[in-house]
Amino acid sequence: MTFKNFVYSFIPIFVAMDIGGLIPVFLILTKDLTPEEKRQVSWQALITSFLISVAFIATGQFIFRVLGISAADFMMAGGILLLVFAIVEIIRGEQKVTASGIHVGVVPLGIPLIIGPAVLTSLLILISLRGYGMTLLALMANLILVSLAFKGSHRLVKLIGQDGLRAMSQVIGLFLAAIAVSMIRRGIESVR
Repeated sequence: MTFKNFVYSFIPIFVAMDIGGLIPVFLILTKDLTPEEKRQVSWQALITSFLISVAFIATGQFIFRVLGISAADFMMAGGILLLVFAIVEIIRGEQKVTASGIHVGVVPLGIPLIIGPAVLTSLLILISLRGYGMTLLALMANLILVSLAFKGSHRLVKLIGQDGLRAMSQVIGLFLAAIAVSMIRRGIESVR
């Protein structure tokens, strides 16, 4: 195990996760939750991300082969799921998050936002290039960074205020929709 191999494993996962883009989404999804509920959502998202990733690392290639699913199919499905969520967020607008809001940690935060098709595809590629151990180590390092980013996200609320957060909510909804369409488009293009 060399540091160079770790860096080469860490960077693709880091780029695919887009931690900087996750912070405003986390803030929007948890804006009406108590600090304890926010911690709960954060843990749900991280545990979901880790478990889905490990399961995918262990079985992903086999499942794809058995079901006849390609990485492009997976990317399009993740894009459609994210697009539906983005549309709901944009339409919902100012409506208050209900108690079910504490479950956003699993979907959409855990999957497909933290661990989406890009991360899962990166994991499959890294396994063949760097091995299981290095891939898992790089994944865990990235999830620790996500945890730290979520924990420090309250500072952004203090900086931009509640009105800024509401405005950001609508913009993030549009960006999520654009990311979803991009995922669907890339999936379609890779089939050609």
